[in-house]
Amino acid sequence: MPRFITENFLLQTKSAERLYREYAADMPIVDYHCHLSPKEIADDRQFENMTQIWLGGDHYKWRALRAAGVDERYVTGDASDWEKFARWAKVSPKTVRNPLFHWTMLELNRPFGINDRYFNAETAPEIWETCNALLQQPEFSARGIMRQMNVELVCTTDDPVDNLADHRRIAEDNAAGRFPIRVLPTFRPDKAFPRNCGTTEGVSDYNDYLRRLEEASGVAIRSFAGLRDAFAARHAYFDAAGCRLSDCGFELFEWSAPVSEGDLESAFAKILHGFPVSPEESLSLTSVLLSDLGRLDAEKNWASQLHIGAMRNNSSRIFNRLGPDAGCDSMADGAYGRALSRYLDDLDRDGNLPKTIVYNLNPDSNYLLASLIANFNDGSFPGKMQYGAGWWFLDQKNGMEEQLETLSNMGLLSLFVGMLTDSRSFLSYTRHEYFRRILCNLLGGEMEAGLLPNDFDWIGGIVRDICYNNAVRYFQF
Repeated sequence: MPRFITENFLLQTKSAERLYREYAADMPIVDYHCHLSPKEIADDRQFENMTQIWLGGDHYKWRALRAAGVDERYVTGDASDWEKFARWAKVSPKTVRNPLFHWTMLELNRPFGINDRYFNAETAPEIWETCNALLQQPEFSARGIMRQMNVELVCTTDDPVDNLADHRRIAEDNAAGRFPIRVLPTFRPDKAFPRNCGTTEGVSDYNDYLRRLEEASGVAIRSFAGLRDAFAARHAYFDAAGCRLSDCGFELFEWSAPVSEGDLESAFAKILHGFPVSPEESLSLTSVLLSDLGRLDAEKNWASQLHIGAMRNNSSRIFNRLGPDAGCDSMADGAYGRALSRYLDDLDRDGNLPKTIVYNLNPDSNYLLASLIANFNDGSFPGKMQYGAGWWFLDQKNGMEEQLETLSNMGLLSLFVGMLTDSRSFLSYTRHEYFRRILCNLLGGEMEAGLLPNDFDWIGGIVRDICYNNAVRYFQF
């Protein structure tokens, strides 16, 4: 059977091949946004089999399995790990032209070295045995895979109430020379925002969270001022642990100008007493906390990440059975440009706008977002306002190419901080390889078409910057 993942996979010109081989392939990986488990890294988890490392938690594959008519028992249910793997082997050939087809072949190629056969029902038993045997070796533990993939640093995604004990364990191993890869937390305060307090149930859940935040911060939350103090205290705690980024997710970005302290305290008092608040009150409270976050990020020289456009938990049937992050999210639509502009302008006007990366999930807003954020560059830092990498449903070939085209037209591609995995899987580092091949194919093709200078030191230097150097400079790790 001919190899599919060859040295020149996705590289369609000689210039693209040279750019990738000489300037991109060997650059270390800085994965500044992921959802890996810090505990699994701290424990150096040794996965028992391919289902655990490859299918568990992978909602991309879950969606494909359901689309192919596979019963939920073989997706997230009580079927054996082999039965789930075998079902994926039957479905995988059906994913042709879905990004899962490329990702599957890339992930088998690296780190498992399987590139001489396709993944299907016939090859599944042998691949299962081969990969499971490798997974028992030290080189294929969680940390071992990270070493193999030339990872230098990752940033996980962590709630403000997290005590970051696992990060401390990793940092101790790092300082002692037992593990060379840095693993830093990211401040993800979504649950601290009173965005779902329009119902009694939502208020109850939020008050439960406030009690956890109060305990973690050591700050009594008896007022909205107390919440803001607790929020700031946890931000400082994360900063001391090496955090350099915050991250917030939105279906559609909303923000309102500040209202009086009296109105804010009155609305928050309702929540503390278990009463729902109006959408306007919820937005006012959330907007203040968002602005606090921006100012705190700027003060500590963090980068702020805004992920916009995910409509979550569409299937109540699956949500009621499995909870969130089960493969039932999609792109949202609707207007948010004006609200985002007001938010950024409010911080920028007073010199409190941090370095900011904004990601959109709906490609309809590519040019809206890239043109909007460019208004707020201020000369303080190269590429301060970043149009983020293709995210989630857009981290595939077309989505990456469109993101690169949009950024090139609306901003400065040469200052782009590059790709990330946004993944829960230790096998997803090949997304950096995928992106790098796509980037080199784009630039190499334009070099041969006479649209870019035929100067490899120049264009190759830009490739290296996008793959690695820009991120190191931007986040100042």
